[in-house]
Amino acid sequence: MSTLWAWIIAQFFKVILGIIRQKRFDFRWFVGTGGMPSSHAAGASCLATATGFNYGFDSIYFALAASFALVVMFDAQGVRRATGRQARILNKIMDDIYWRGRIEEHQLRELVGHTPIEVIVGAILGVFIAILANFNVAR
Repeated sequence: MSTLWAWIIAQFFKVILGIIRQKRFDFRWFVGTGGMPSSHAAGASCLATATGFNYGFDSIYFALAASFALVVMFDAQGVRRATGRQARILNKIMDDIYWRGRIEEHQLRELVGHTPIEVIVGAILGVFIAILANFNVAR
């Protein structure tokens, strides 16, 4: 449950930051990818930390969860971020072609991945939520 809460809380922060930055509300921020903080990193790091608390940080379960978290975080800031950059360039090319009347195509999503700081903040948020959840369970 703490992993789900980490994802929900990270998405909530994205919405709040989006409203502050853009002075408007967009429902897509609740379910969209990209932005601060990374909900993927928050969920994956929360899962790894909670697994460590429940099965031990020297268990195979923690090793698997931590490996999964590292892959998710690397993908979020690496591969998916590069995809967003490529989408931005392709959108510029498509705009140029469209205005010349040669093609009619939909825009690609540009905000797909995360910057390293968005991933780090998401990971810290996930660890913090797992610690809070473990503290409440231990009581």
